Amino acid sequence: MTPIYFNPWLERYKQPFGAVQEGTMVDVWLSVLNQQNAQAFLVVRKEGSSVGQKIFPMEAVSEDRFHFQTIMDQGWGLYFYYFKIVHESAGCETIQYYGFKGQGGEGQIYGAEQEVIPYQLTCYQKPEVAPAWYREAIFYQIFPDRFANGNPDRRINQPKKNSFIYATEEDTPLYIRNQQNEIVRWDFFGGNFKGIQAKIPYFQELGITAIYLNPIFEATSNHRYDTNDYFKVDGILGTEEEFRELIAALHEAGIAVVLDGVFSHVGKDSRYFNISGLYGEHTGAARDPQSRYRDWFTFNHYPEDYKSWWGVADLPEVRKDNPSYQEFIYGDLDSVLSKWTSMGVDGWRLDVADELTDDFISGIRKNLSAYQEKILIGEVWEDASNKIAYDTRRKYVFGDHLQGVMNYPLRQQILAILQQSRSLQDICEEMIRYQENYPIDFYYNQLNNIGTHDTERILTMLNGSVEALDQAWGLMFMMPGIPCIYYGDEAGLTGGKDPDNRKFFPWQSINPNLFKNCQKWIERRKKYDVLKEGKFFPFYSQKQQIFGIIRYLENAYVVYVINLSDQAQSLKVGELTSPRAYRGDYSVLDRIMEGKTLAPKESLFVYDLN
Repeated sequence: MTPIYFNPWLERYKQPFGAVQEGTMVDVWLSVLNQQNAQAFLVVRKEGSSVGQKIFPMEAVSEDRFHFQTIMDQGWGLYFYYFKIVHESAGCETIQYYGFKGQGGEGQIYGAEQEVIPYQLTCYQKPEVAPAWYREAIFYQIFPDRFANGNPDRRINQPKKNSFIYATEEDTPLYIRNQQNEIVRWDFFGGNFKGIQAKIPYFQELGITAIYLNPIFEATSNHRYDTNDYFKVDGILGTEEEFRELIAALHEAGIAVVLDGVFSHVGKDSRYFNISGLYGEHTGAARDPQSRYRDWFTFNHYPEDYKSWWGVADLPEVRKDNPSYQEFIYGDLDSVLSKWTSMGVDGWRLDVADELTDDFISGIRKNLSAYQEKILIGEVWEDASNKIAYDTRRKYVFGDHLQGVMNYPLRQQILAILQQSRSLQDICEEMIRYQENYPIDFYYNQLNNIGTHDTERILTMLNGSVEALDQAWGLMFMMPGIPCIYYGDEAGLTGGKDPDNRKFFPWQSINPNLFKNCQKWIERRKKYDVLKEGKFFPFYSQKQQIFGIIRYLENAYVVYVINLSDQAQSLKVGELTSPRAYRGDYSVLDRIMEGKTLAPKESLFVYDLN
């Protein structure tokens, strides 16, 4: 067998690293030991191209190296590639293949072409340059009903019919379900716009510069992902005038506002569907076959059998390809986006982006381009570069669609590190694979989180450990992207799955240690530009159970390292590994870590100038 090696994470084998823009020159090298009787070929397929697979001969450039150079001038999209090596010896021809091994970086030899898993190369149309305020931001996610009630007497604004209100803000959320497991009474605490506005001093003390609000539009539920009217705020939150006052007050305090856009489905009781007659006996698609909204929905048998989001009857699914609906959401005049964005909203987070067509997302992006300094983030739980939804490869990362996504994979990586549930090598390689697959601006635009309204509380996942949560924040704040704190994580809220992860904010019992630790990481990010702009690579020692991240610029670096073991560890740089770093890159680690000892479960943060 002929030893073969390729690793696109190392400059010796591929330049430049990672995704490339159209028109970029790309160089690829392949090592083949004893290559004098060998030929090497690069096999490439551009997804969606009518040309199909192309085979390019590689040039022998040294006794064990082949080289190929090309300009990416065949259009943006995903390119998949692997290598074919033909070796001749004593009149016999042996063919081998080299491709992707599973995580990325170093690949493997294949004996049969049909077994080869190719490498991915992302070629994008244009960089996603985010607004300056966004790249500098520290986000705070608020579930509006559960944050703060700003009415002096704690009065609840416009309680909803057939709902219940908790006796105290310390009560634990609970769903009331029928025998079919359907929620039959929605529960409310009464958080409102005035409450959020009253807590601006709290945001400033913590260091928050941007708020991401879960849905605020009129709805039946407490989560409001079942929109009833896109042009009205929910009365229990307050009035539109109070929302305007909230935006103005936040902006005056230097805090941006991003809204949750839920455009893949509406509520069954909405004015658009209106199955219960809430908006009149003869209005809405389910009550009037001639309704202007009738073509927005798909009925299998009118009106009781209709297509809904994931089969949830509460959420009739909207046909995103309907021109009337598109104009309604993102038309230039009198659309949903136009109303709220022109009011001063600084951006949108698109709920379940996978359920929206690429054309629909493109239309939203076009609408927002008419405004200055707006951001568009999508809810995507997996690798957004190669995501397939409804048998379609999505266009999230290539330009003029999403500017970034919520970084749910990072939460899983951080939990896996701290819970020691996966090998550190696997986690490191997965981190770098995302870095490789995303265009660099898109990668740095990710909204990083370790908890949201859709996940268990991070403190619960870490068994209540203040120290472990401090390390989880450390890993999140060290990573490229924009940090986002889920309301109450910094105060000590616990909870499992929904609704337990949506408790009311504990204003009377904020955990001071958690708060100070969160505040510490926010201050560090604001103080050190390298945490916002710096290059990145992770490193680890499986033997010592050490994990770390380095961020660096030409004139500064930051290192964060955690001892995950139950024993004190004397840091040995020679024991450390990184899938992307060269030995020369360890000089910084040598300088600051060699000889230091970390106690069990202890972490170390170091900032220095080069």
